[in-house]
Amino acid sequence: MGHETMRVGRSCNAICWLIAVFFGLFVLAAMVTWAGWSWMVAVVLGLIAALGAGWVLTSYFCENSDGHVEEGVGPAVADAAVEETKEAEEAKAAEAAKAAEEAKAAQTEDYDGDGVLEGENEGVKPATLSAARDGKPDDLKKIKGIGPKMEIMCNELGFYHFDQIAAWTDAEVAWVNANLKGFKGRVTRDDWVGQAKLLAAGGDTEFSKRVDKGGVY
Repeated sequence: MGHETMRVGRSCNAICWLIAVFFGLFVLAAMVTWAGWSWMVAVVLGLIAALGAGWVLTSYFCENSDGHVEEGVGPAVADAAVEETKEAEEAKAAEAAKAAEEAKAAQTEDYDGDGVLEGENEGVKPATLSAARDGKPDDLKKIKGIGPKMEIMCNELGFYHFDQIAAWTDAEVAWVNANLKGFKGRVTRDDWVGQAKLLAAGGDTEFSKRVDKGGVY
């Protein structure tokens, strides 16, 4: 392949210089016949025209101006393009596989570690309230893992107070884990029940102290 490419390059240069020679002769004849210049001046102008035309033609139509074609450049560029395309396709396939695995994991995660795959019907729904007692809900954000958005979600599910969360059984934890849209499994991972028991008894956690000081939200 490399020798063939070099032969094509030499042929290109030969053709370009042949055209340039004919162009030089044409200029020479034109200077003598039509312009009436002397042969000496016409020869010089024809030579200049031939050299200029040869340089321009080889620069535009051949690989480079000196007629040399680097061996294997064409195939190397083609191979590089094929390799880039292959890598891009492999990267897309890997991303698609990862997304599929994450989606599958989200649907089949064992949130409470009991070996049972959770779904919306997992466990037992805890007792709920239609509103906070005396219209004064506890600041559930004092529980690590419950931010402003999560607190709203808990309230919408009917949970307003620390003692509600502190009283959840394992089966009730499983239900809440499975029904926190977008936050499934958070109850177990952040031990809401353990934190809620301390807070319901009037105690504090390191996290709740930071919340009280305004250093969290």
